Amino acid sequence: MTELLTAAQMRAIETAAIESGQVTGLELMERAGRGVVEAIFENWPELAKTSGAAVVLCGPGNNGGDGFVVARLLKEWGWEVEVFLYGDADKLPADAQVNYERWQELGDVVPLTEKDMRKGGFADLYVDALFGTGLKRGLDGELFKVVRHLSGMNGDDYTDRLVSIDAPSGLCLDSGRVLHQEPLNLWPREFLDGLPAEMRNKVATAGGARALHDRFAWLTVCFDSPKPGHFLAQGPDLCGKLVVKDIGISTQRCRFNGEPYDSAFTLGPKPFRRASRPAFLTLAEAPGRVKDERTWGGLPLYRMPKFKWQHKYSHGHAFILSGGSGRTGAARLAARGALRIGAGLVTLGVPPAAQTEVAAQVTAIMLQRVEGGDELSDVLDDERLTALCFGPGLGLERARDLVPVALAANRATVLDADALTAFADDPAALFDQLHDNCVLTPHGGEFARLFPEISEKLKAVPTKGPAYSKVDATREAAKRAGCVVLFKGSDTVIAAPDGRCAINSAHYERSAPWLATAGSGDVLAGFITGLLARGFAPMQAAETAAWLHVECARHFGPGLIAEDLPEQLPAVFQHLAK
Repeated sequence: MTELLTAAQMRAIETAAIESGQVTGLELMERAGRGVVEAIFENWPELAKTSGAAVVLCGPGNNGGDGFVVARLLKEWGWEVEVFLYGDADKLPADAQVNYERWQELGDVVPLTEKDMRKGGFADLYVDALFGTGLKRGLDGELFKVVRHLSGMNGDDYTDRLVSIDAPSGLCLDSGRVLHQEPLNLWPREFLDGLPAEMRNKVATAGGARALHDRFAWLTVCFDSPKPGHFLAQGPDLCGKLVVKDIGISTQRCRFNGEPYDSAFTLGPKPFRRASRPAFLTLAEAPGRVKDERTWGGLPLYRMPKFKWQHKYSHGHAFILSGGSGRTGAARLAARGALRIGAGLVTLGVPPAAQTEVAAQVTAIMLQRVEGGDELSDVLDDERLTALCFGPGLGLERARDLVPVALAANRATVLDADALTAFADDPAALFDQLHDNCVLTPHGGEFARLFPEISEKLKAVPTKGPAYSKVDATREAAKRAGCVVLFKGSDTVIAAPDGRCAINSAHYERSAPWLATAGSGDVLAGFITGLLARGFAPMQAAETAAWLHVECARHFGPGLIAEDLPEQLPAVFQHLAK
């Protein structure tokens, strides 16, 4: 399990490590700098075999201190190193000040300006050690000009040999969002007063310019644990390749189960002084082990075992409701996904006008006539139905009529697509009917319709850090809905009402742009439904399904269409079992 730490949590861990006597701040800075140099030479082995020219840009905090260590180590390797400092050297933190003085024994430090940085022509390597986890506001002044230049806005491209320490400067690591300058608010008050309220608020709060743009670093090196912003929003594109280096403080992390969620680490009681946090944010990874006897007594999830004494009903019965004639494809995709992921039986609930259409397309999947609420209620009297999926291709009117019937049955339920949009005019009416065995799977538009106030906060231009993030939004939505919410995207976030949260990232080595195809979300809904049918808890089902969804796309590669996704599962399971 990979935990993702916010800036505050990382600072608490470092403080705990230092106060425990395990390590000094100076030693941590040295380890961080060495980790960066190691990552550079691992990523570009040819640079370790020569003496090149490097430019190191140091900021006014401990990130700058890491930069001074990198500069010194490269100089000792035989490189020509030019060091720039943004800020007053006398105001550097104590450990950074020590490394500043160590560097001065080897070379000069030049005040950072765009003009001076560009004087020397191109170097073989650029190191961005300006701002890392401690960024609180958008870049401005000379620093804005420098970072904007490095991001290619003047026509020069530095990306192929640009390394950022912790994060590209200007990126909020709690949210993955670029912090903008404060809004200038140059509009006259009389002009603003004449605008409609909604437009007036947008104009008055619109952020200023941002220094970072579409690409920045080729390599980003962080320490101990990745941060949420490395996987959210603009973070992955700006970071390039992400490398995590161990600096020896992981033993300071611990968790206390059963306590309410706290958004930041607290420091444990002396003499242990370990950082603790009850609920945590994780990165979705390969399925691990489960402790629930209903899910095979701790066997690896990827084996999905079916024992000789079991029968098809032992593995659950998924029921997926279809739309009318010409609208059955989405439900059929979901049904195929549920079947492939291991549900013992899958039934499609189909209105009479679409039965022939569906019967011509399915084999192992069963059909059940469902026209209105009475018929659905009769179907749900069968207690062997263990999970329901409503929404894909369902139609808004049919969703408004039948979703309440499904929720009243109190079965594990996935609501997607039309089942969400049908309640856009009155989301509270839906939330009042939900129970804790539900999973909502909105994309960005559906999320905005169900949670408009939360969506507005997420869309607001960030000027201060930590910025409101997709993790914050999904957690807030899950708490409001009272069930698990899976907020789709290449940075899918899954949250439970108690604060547990995971990011399923399709970035870096797990990049899967082929998932941007019609019907892929329907297959994901089917994957979740199939796992719920087999007895997975909602959070576990959503996280596991999302991870497998990306792996299926990666296994197939370019040319993927939604129908291909379920058919990749056997190969993905076989690969995991090796």
